[in-house]
Amino acid sequence: MELSKAYEPKQVEDKIYAFWRKLGFFNPDHAKPRSDLARSRQTYSIVLPPPNITGSLHMGHALNATIQDILIRRKRMMGFKTLWLPGTDHAGIATQNVVEKELKKEGITRFDLGKEKFIERVWVWREKYGNIILDQLKKMGVSCDWSRIRFTLDKDYSKAVDAAFLHYYKKGWIYQGERTVNWCPRCQTSLSDLEVEYKEEQGFLYYIKYGPMTVATVRPETKLGDTAVAVNPKDERYKKYIGKTINIKTVLGPAKMKVIGDESVDMKFGTGAVKVTPAHDLHDFELGEKHGLEKKQVIGQNGRMTKLAGKYEGITVNEAREKIVEDMKKIGILEKMEPYRHNIARCYRCSAVLEPILSKQWFLKMPELAKIAIKAVRIGKVKFVPKRWEKVYFNWLNDVRDWCISRQLWWGHKIPLEGVDDVLDTWFSSALWPFATLGWPKSTKDLKEFYPTSVLSTDRGIVNLWVARMIFSGLEFMKKEPFKTVFVHPTVLTKEGQRMSKSLGTGIDPLGLIEKYGADATRFGIAWQLTGLQDIKFTEDNIVMGRKFCNKVWNAARFVLQQISNPKVKTQNYNLKLKT
Repeated sequence: MELSKAYEPKQVEDKIYAFWRKLGFFNPDHAKPRSDLARSRQTYSIVLPPPNITGSLHMGHALNATIQDILIRRKRMMGFKTLWLPGTDHAGIATQNVVEKELKKEGITRFDLGKEKFIERVWVWREKYGNIILDQLKKMGVSCDWSRIRFTLDKDYSKAVDAAFLHYYKKGWIYQGERTVNWCPRCQTSLSDLEVEYKEEQGFLYYIKYGPMTVATVRPETKLGDTAVAVNPKDERYKKYIGKTINIKTVLGPAKMKVIGDESVDMKFGTGAVKVTPAHDLHDFELGEKHGLEKKQVIGQNGRMTKLAGKYEGITVNEAREKIVEDMKKIGILEKMEPYRHNIARCYRCSAVLEPILSKQWFLKMPELAKIAIKAVRIGKVKFVPKRWEKVYFNWLNDVRDWCISRQLWWGHKIPLEGVDDVLDTWFSSALWPFATLGWPKSTKDLKEFYPTSVLSTDRGIVNLWVARMIFSGLEFMKKEPFKTVFVHPTVLTKEGQRMSKSLGTGIDPLGLIEKYGADATRFGIAWQLTGLQDIKFTEDNIVMGRKFCNKVWNAARFVLQQISNPKVKTQNYNLKLKT
């Protein structure tokens, strides 16, 4: 048999991958164990973290896919009955935004189409583009069982989502209530706390006279919705005012303001006295509930000031801030402004500045779910690798708010209650991924064989968004943890330590590396850089090393084949046993 002198991946990899798939090597139902490898027919399963249907392959995907492929192939070679189940997520906000942008190019909006026609349009888009990232993963040579592809809006998966909602609802854990939530004026929907991205920006800290005291705020426009001033009961400066009502001057005229005492107030921030705006701050909402305060909404869902804002009605938040600051200066209640860097809450999908507003939404009670999720990790039923990520997990669950699960979108799982138009948070459905993909709520063969799954490999950014939610969902619905180990892989950065971003020009396309060096070399070079560190400073040098290694293996095989075909060389049969 004659092989070329150098390894040419383009001539080999696609053919081998097609051969593997044709013979069903990735399908646990077709692959037969070799008797000399299998001590027992144990199962080993992994669910692929479902990429968004709007996504394309990046280095994080490439790293995670490589890790999972190493794990699954090793167990398959050891004789385990293995399942690596792939699929995609419908990605409510992201997908709706993508299709709306397409409509904008045509000069129309989703409202011009109407709900039914818009959803039809999204399905058309999904059929055309939704599996691109899975095809890109195939180019990497990953050994998923492609006959079991799942999608979070498939008919059977949707039944699982409905079943989960109704289970919680009947237990009394899902309720509808008016609470202050994170609201995206651009996407026109609520978001959970975990869907907020905070970006540090330069702003000002405004010191405003409130009768006998001064308060400091970064958002003077919300002053119009204040219903109290809060101080720490231990603060000697303000003890005498607690429980009293003070007279204050405002840009809308004289007003009275109640002073409350609460230990959550930081005496060292600003002046130690803070304005309380229950309708426009999540923490203030809780203070308002605790102290029975009025909720006055001065910012609407469109990001503009409401009728309760008086003369500022109808203008944007930024316009109101400028006008209110000028008006405070005129009436002498703005003591000073200090440059101040602080975190601005932005939408994790469109990056618009979020407005905490009062809104009627659906919530899932978290106390009992948080308790069982904490216990599962505390007693070692689920282990984090590296262990340090347990702290992130516990910190969130120990201080978790009720989960706002409703979204004001058209694309997604409709809340299964009569007369409700909202859809469910995308993460509500993906929290069911380890068992809904295996057929739950039906008692299927796959569910019995492959649940709990063996390991989850994921990025640190979704430890709470996804991992924690899968853990409590698995424990609630299956009475078993969804996986035994959570491997939190490093984040891939540029060689200089920057975050990779295609929009910023710092991203590296894994498909470009595969085109240049081949899939095996790319996977080798990525895996070689795995360490116990939190980040990988990626360098292409390791991919080059991977290509050279592949070439050495190729030449070794070439040498052996040449010797075997040489009639002068005597060969001998050996019975080889693989030690595992």
